[in-house]
Amino acid sequence: MKKNVLTAAITVLALAACDSKPKQQIQIVGSSTVYPFTSAVAEQFQRATPGTGVTVESTGTGSGMKLFCAGVGDDHPDLTNASRRIKKSELEDCGKNGVKQVVEIPVGIDGLALIQSNNGPALNLTPRDVYMALAATPFGKPNTAKTWKDVNPALPAIAIRVLGPPPTSGTRDSFAELILEKGCDSDPAMKALKAKDSDKHKEICTKVREDGPFVEAGENDNLLVSKVAQDPNAIGVLGYSFLEENRNQVRGIPLGGIAPTAVTISTLEYPGARQVYVYAKGEHVNAIPAIREFLAEYARAWGKGGYLQRRGLIPSPADVQAQATRAATELVAMSPDGLK
Repeated sequence: MKKNVLTAAITVLALAACDSKPKQQIQIVGSSTVYPFTSAVAEQFQRATPGTGVTVESTGTGSGMKLFCAGVGDDHPDLTNASRRIKKSELEDCGKNGVKQVVEIPVGIDGLALIQSNNGPALNLTPRDVYMALAATPFGKPNTAKTWKDVNPALPAIAIRVLGPPPTSGTRDSFAELILEKGCDSDPAMKALKAKDSDKHKEICTKVREDGPFVEAGENDNLLVSKVAQDPNAIGVLGYSFLEENRNQVRGIPLGGIAPTAVTISTLEYPGARQVYVYAKGEHVNAIPAIREFLAEYARAWGKGGYLQRRGLIPSPADVQAQATRAATELVAMSPDGLK
């Protein structure tokens, strides 16, 4: 799939005569969800640091990781945004390509929101409803559901149409882990299968149907919002910040009776709450000292009352913020312990 590239509306200092980026040029790729937050930091950073350029591209988390881990040097990004934690296999790929000093920085909490048009029938879904509507083989059986009423008799008889992220997106990974798996594991037999055959469990619980009800909408979340706003019967899957910025057009759909709000996400009560990240390449810091200053600006912005909160990023708990600040200032390479 052709990647959708969004270039931040910030000054980019480029020397056309040079074959590589200048030493004070920071290149960032990755998650479309984290893109608005990193772009906001880049804008503030450049105002305070004349002579340093920053480019931010929205490639999706998976594609961003591939670019980030491909190597060290001018042809490779310095940082990548991620709407999920780096995978063990991705960190191993980094190491194979000489990227051995990966710094993990949890920048805040976002919610994986389900949205619908303000003109649509108000829905209240459960993770089980969403799983049964979208799984290729819910509980191991072919999916024949056409309407939400087929999934749950209490829901309206409107066609299932969900616009969501592609497989390269961290939001897609989060959707599978936070919502589809929870819906799948509402069946005791599926929970037992996880312990017996984790690969089979993953296939049944996270493989999305390909016969029409689920539509891959790309990495442009603003476009997804626009499409959902214009279709009263459609549902969208995207980061909470885009819901917050577009409440005049769309509303959040409660999951299990819990609506996606700043409060329910910050307390992790909302089922779709998730930590989001920025990863930095330690090998590039000496060549581009501005990276350290950029991360320091990020740390100033992610706290309670900071400008990233006004953009929709939910501040992490105090202990996680302290950990993130240490990571951003000390730039210690992460350990693979605990990665999946």
